[in-house]
Amino acid sequence: MRLTTKTNLALRTLMFCAVNSDSLVRKQDAAKTINASENHLAQVINKLGQEGFIVTQRGRHGGFHLARPAASISVGEVFRIFEADLPFIECFSDSNTCPLKAHCVMRPHLARAVEAFYAALDEVWLSELVDCNAGLQAILNMEAPRYSTACQTRHMAAATSEPAESLAID
Repeated sequence: MRLTTKTNLALRTLMFCAVNSDSLVRKQDAAKTINASENHLAQVINKLGQEGFIVTQRGRHGGFHLARPAASISVGEVFRIFEADLPFIECFSDSNTCPLKAHCVMRPHLARAVEAFYAALDEVWLSELVDCNAGLQAILNMEAPRYSTACQTRHMAAATSEPAESLAID
């Protein structure tokens, strides 16, 4: 299975918004940061807005931000919306011309596999991808990364629990 560029950009855009949750982000900033064409990103932003993932504001001081908390946005939900119009295989298409379609029993197995893929992603929340992820925050944050007290405590605990020999340099 291969995901479309729009699905990839949608997830990157939502992560960018989640990391910069205190800001109205601009398309230009998002495009530059997530390595996307502004034209492709405009289409993705439009769809994310139509589907209620982000709120857009037009005009000179316009931009966009998450419409709801990152903890309530399922990756599976995003993927379903962006991949829904594209059949996984020809037998899922309305214009199926496969000569085996009347006798092939593979279709229900493929449908079950695709649904299992989405079901696995339904359990992944946008917040899980960005919270306490220092590397991602460093890349996506428009300002200096800001870590919550819980993240700082977790990182400090992890740093102090490393065995001393792991710090040795040969």
